[in-house]
Amino acid sequence: MGTIREGGCFCGAVRFKAEGEPVNVRICHCRNCQKAMGSPFFARALFDQRNLTVSGDTARYPSSEALDRVFCKVCGTRLFSRRTNGTVVGVALAVFDDRNAFAPTEHIWVSEKMAWVCLDDGLPQYRETVP
Repeated sequence: MGTIREGGCFCGAVRFKAEGEPVNVRICHCRNCQKAMGSPFFARALFDQRNLTVSGDTARYPSSEALDRVFCKVCGTRLFSRRTNGTVVGVALAVFDDRNAFAPTEHIWVSEKMAWVCLDDGLPQYRETVP
């Protein structure tokens, strides 16, 4: 068994466990993530869906044909972006109990970032997704 990291929503009604290491850790600046998160970007760790267990009552919103946004039904905390094909799930970095468990390694969709966001952290930046 690998490392298990836990987290949950603002009110505590939803808890999750993510096992092992993420596939990648990215900050997405696309317009869909901005709207779905109510934030300038979505910082997330991507896990194989089989490595994430969730307890509590969640709801989902299909933000595209390929992606569902998952949130707590009680407090509305935006928790995950789940691929509808059953492969991977992006877990918001700020909802882990250890909010510093992962550090992003790159920025994607910077062509859609908000104009006032300054990216000076030295991480690779991709106009759209990673080539």
